[in-house]
Amino acid sequence: MDLDSKAVLFAFLLTLIAGLSTGIGGLVAWSTKHTHRRLLSVALGFSAGVMVYVSLVEMFQQSRVSLAEAYGEKAGAWLSFSAFFCGIFIAAIIDKLVPSAENPHEVHTIEEKNRIKDKRLMRTGVLVAIALAIHNFPEGLVTFVAGLSDGKIGLSVAFAVALHNIPEGISVSVPIYHATRSRNKALFYSSLSGLAEPLGALIGFLLFRQYLGSGLLGVLLAAVAGIMIFISMDELLPAAREYGEHHLSIYGFIAGMAIMGASLNMFV
Repeated sequence: MDLDSKAVLFAFLLTLIAGLSTGIGGLVAWSTKHTHRRLLSVALGFSAGVMVYVSLVEMFQQSRVSLAEAYGEKAGAWLSFSAFFCGIFIAAIIDKLVPSAENPHEVHTIEEKNRIKDKRLMRTGVLVAIALAIHNFPEGLVTFVAGLSDGKIGLSVAFAVALHNIPEGISVSVPIYHATRSRNKALFYSSLSGLAEPLGALIGFLLFRQYLGSGLLGVLLAAVAGIMIFISMDELLPAAREYGEHHLSIYGFIAGMAIMGASLNMFV
């Protein structure tokens, strides 16, 4: 498959922007003393809604069409099904490798971070940055593949990933800021952890570019959809419920699906 260089650059740009949004969390962390819990709850729920809708309605369906064209209707359906659950399995394994104490997807507020003893702060911040980089690596491939397959889907996925990277950036920058009293270091480490996303996209592209025909692209789309579903159900929605009232996360989730569906329909 001959790849359009403009499409590849566009997909990489989306991935870079989504990854560097952890830096926004770094800016938020040292500019406020309190966590805006209700806003975070709605935002995380909204992000989950976007990712679930795009995964099941767009990406998984595109995967089935691509694989049916390459391997036939029945074989294509089974391949997309298998790749989808392989994506979930891969995401679960990666999540399991990260200790929960340093897992950036475990809920931590600014107030909680401020109560950590000073001698542990720098170590905590660095460990969270490493854990976040591990999590962000497959998310980079998610955003890149989505952008490469369809521009409007790529924009939607990049927006959802960027939105949920903001509180992750807070988890990195707060302990580092309070350990060093350096706003620049807090912003640097939170932004650096997000660079794992474009790195994941680059490595995935180098590995698969020679074989990226409709068959492999269909498999990747289904696997990426599975990864996004796991991220939404295991990380975003539980965190959204912890940050605020239960109904706020659900309202954000529904709004994310509705706005995502309406925006996609506008370009049909």
